[in-house]
This record gives sequence, structure tokens and C-alpha cells, in this order.
Amino acid sequence: MMSSANPKRAVFEQFAVVARALANPHRVELIELVAQGERSVEDLARLSGLTVTNASQHLHLLRRAGLVVARRAGKHVLYRVGERDVVDLLMAVRRTAERGIAEIDKIVESYFHARDKLEPVSHDELANRLRDGVVTLIDVRPGEEFVAGHIPGAVNIPLDELPRRLSELPADRTIIAYCRGPYCVFAFEAVAALRAQGYDARRLADGYPQWWAAQRPVTSAVA
Repeated sequence: MMSSANPKRAVFEQFAVVARALANPHRVELIELVAQGERSVEDLARLSGLTVTNASQHLHLLRRAGLVVARRAGKHVLYRVGERDVVDLLMAVRRTAERGIAEIDKIVESYFHARDKLEPVSHDELANRLRDGVVTLIDVRPGEEFVAGHIPGAVNIPLDELPRRLSELPADRTIIAYCRGPYCVFAFEAVAALRAQGYDARRLADGYPQWWAAQRPVTSAVA
């Protein structure tokens, strides 16, 4: 007769499939990238600095764990994040790691806090200030990610375009920047650059995927 512990252990083994899928920094980065919108293997390889073969292997493991889903479009295979709770899972891992791993504090202090020590803007604060029309919101991700999905009211100014597009930003309003997630360097660099030019600039506490996962309103330019 089967031990009553065996089914539980079998379920736990499937939990471990998900944990093993996350046990690689390249795969975590790939999840962050597909959380911005649907992308081909070739695009994901380019953005992550992997070969197409390596990216495909990592994506296969993520798909097996249910963290991403795929569809074929002509000659390309397109990937996107499976469900909103995948983003929640990454945020839970982040919070646990921040509490327990001292090395993260060193990295955050030496790079991220060196560029922005101010308290970031929360979702609720951003929603209220957008409603009141007292801030300008900029999405500093690449254009294709903005097109796939963004926070309503945001203006897309990719980080590399910011220096030549400063004239588009009002000098008398707070500028709030966001990008791919809480550790996305684009927003930190944008805020630092804006403050250097005299702007009152703040950063959203996280990025587009977390806003989407929280079931906040989003918009897309994709037909």
C-alpha cells in the first residue's frame, strides 16, 4: 500500500522543479525580459547576452516549470511570462534574499544607492499623483517594450534618448521614471541624469511587470 507521505513528496518534487528553474541568474533575467512583453528567442538572446542555443535551453527549462509560455509565429518561437503570479514569485524571492544575504546590501549600497538614496514612489502615490495631474511619468525602457505594454499616461523616453529629449520635460513638475523592475539600472541612471540637470526626479519603487502583476491599469499599442 502506498505510504501517505509519497504523494506529498511527489508534489514537493514538482515544487523543486520550479526552484531549480530559478536557480540560475540568466533564467531570472529572461523572466524579467519576457515580463515586459512577448519576445522571440533571438531577441531574448540578444538582450541577455546569450547565444540563441543557450537562451533556448534556458527558456525550455522555464517553460517546463510553467514560468513562461510559448507560441510559434512563422519561423520564430515567441515567449511571454506565464501568469501574474510569476512576477509575484520573483518579488518574494527578492524580499527573502534581501533579508538573508548580506552581499545584496553591499551591491545595493555601492551601485543603486549611490545613484538614488531617496525613498522611491509607491504604486498608490503614483496613481494619486497621476490622477491629480501633478507629475510627468516617463518609461525609460526600449520602445518595443513600451509598445507591448506600459502604465497609462507614461511617455516613452528610452535612457539613451534622454539627453537630447530633455526639452520635452517640464522643468516645474516632478518627473517619475520607471523601467523593467526594482533593480533595473535604466530608472536609476535616468533619475541621476535628470537631477544633474536640475529636475525634481523620483523613481517608481519597481517596474512595469510589478504594476501589471498588481492588476493596476496598463495600456498597449499592440494591435
